[in-house]
Amino acid sequence: MRSLLSFRTSLAILFSGILLGSVAWSCPFCSAPSLTLSEQLSASQAAVLVQWAGGKPANRDEGFTGTTDYEVLQVVRDESKSLKKGDKISLDRYRTGKMGELFLLLGTTVENSVEWSSPLEVTETSFNYIVQAPSQESPTTARLSYFMKFLEYPDPMVSTDAYAEFSNAPYDDIVPLADKMPREKLRKWLKNPEVTPTRLGLYGLMLGLSGKPEDAAFLKSIVVEEPEDFRLGIDGVMAGYLVLAGNDGLHVLNETKLSNTRAHFSETFAAMQALRFMWTYGKSRIPAEDLRQSMRLLLQRPNLADLVIVDLARWQDWSTMPVLMKLYDNKDYQVPSVKRAIVRFMLIAEKDGANGTGAAVPEYVTKAKANLALLREKDPKTVKAAERYFFD
Repeated sequence: MRSLLSFRTSLAILFSGILLGSVAWSCPFCSAPSLTLSEQLSASQAAVLVQWAGGKPANRDEGFTGTTDYEVLQVVRDESKSLKKGDKISLDRYRTGKMGELFLLLGTTVENSVEWSSPLEVTETSFNYIVQAPSQESPTTARLSYFMKFLEYPDPMVSTDAYAEFSNAPYDDIVPLADKMPREKLRKWLKNPEVTPTRLGLYGLMLGLSGKPEDAAFLKSIVVEEPEDFRLGIDGVMAGYLVLAGNDGLHVLNETKLSNTRAHFSETFAAMQALRFMWTYGKSRIPAEDLRQSMRLLLQRPNLADLVIVDLARWQDWSTMPVLMKLYDNKDYQVPSVKRAIVRFMLIAEKDGANGTGAAVPEYVTKAKANLALLREKDPKTVKAAERYFFD
């Protein structure tokens, strides 16, 4: 059981940068947000383009770590008002290089001097990409319009940073770009084995936002594959497919991943992530009750049941109570995390609707109280453990 939980935890990290659990404030299917080049530039009080100009190699016998010299070619930012083209900057530690190699130096002003961070090697292209990017004060959608042009750019520094900008962006700021998204390129990238796998979730979601009917068929062909191992980014592809195909796509996902007990665990987990995404962002595309019904299908997977029960409680699917009470005694679900999840489901249902206004108590609240009384009688230890960490 420990190995199964460890595997499931690893998948949770791989499939979400942010579980949708995938953090609502950033791209739900991108890898973990990172500090982008434009953010680093914005946070700096000094920024200069320099070229390598020699230095003094380290001398271990004398305890000398060496120095490296750079010549300023262009001043991008200088709050100290002390930098100019042609200045020489010497940094501690010798760094090998060739005459004329370009670097970006970012620094902070301390009293009347500048403390420089480690040199960032750049090309003329990547330097221009950085300094021409919209400022941090610009609307996020406008900034993303600029960075979208550099996704999969030949220069790895540029393409990685452009992706990072999307990784950091709120989903609601990505949606308005649908008409500008490069549909044909997205299709090529999704099929290109050379594309970094962690980017595929974003590209699948983008194609779902910008796609046409033929793109739904294209995404379906990817979704229904039956891999022997997990596929990075497939949760985003599934979500993009649902955004584009709606209930037709949900029917396919139900048959191939959610109700198919032969489907690889990672594929089922990815489908669950896609359902969570649609619940948060796509209920206008797929009705809430249809999403609940699809999530219920996963209750047949004991190794996912605790996570599913949490979602069903969050989605207020109180009709599931009878099923959960049967699972409590099912020999395949005798796992503490599942039992605690069922108890907490009942606790949430009991608290829901209890507003003290004198209105009639909903039937599901009464049923939840009765279920809790039954569970306390036959399994007081588990109920007590579930209540200990319950916050209403």
